[in-house]
Amino acid sequence: MIKRFIDFIDNAENIKKTRKLFYIILILVIFSDFFVHREHAAFFWDKIPGWGALYGFISCVLIIIVSKFIGHQGGVMKDENYYDK
Repeated sequence: MIKRFIDFIDNAENIKKTRKLFYIILILVIFSDFFVHREHAAFFWDKIPGWGALYGFISCVLIIIVSKFIGHQGGVMKDENYYDK
């Protein structure tokens, strides 16, 4: 079953279908957050619907930006022919 799913995603003809499927899943996850009881929230932002999704997205984007900065500016990333010298 997993092989069929991966083959479906990997097929170039199914890219639009796959993208629509993932958008629908994303909308359902965000929409379902409005039905969660928030009586025992520790902080005020825990009561905001969709906060976890927004926080996770912003965190991932920041991780990517910081990693690229460290790789390019921090000297971690080497030239393509580094080992051929």
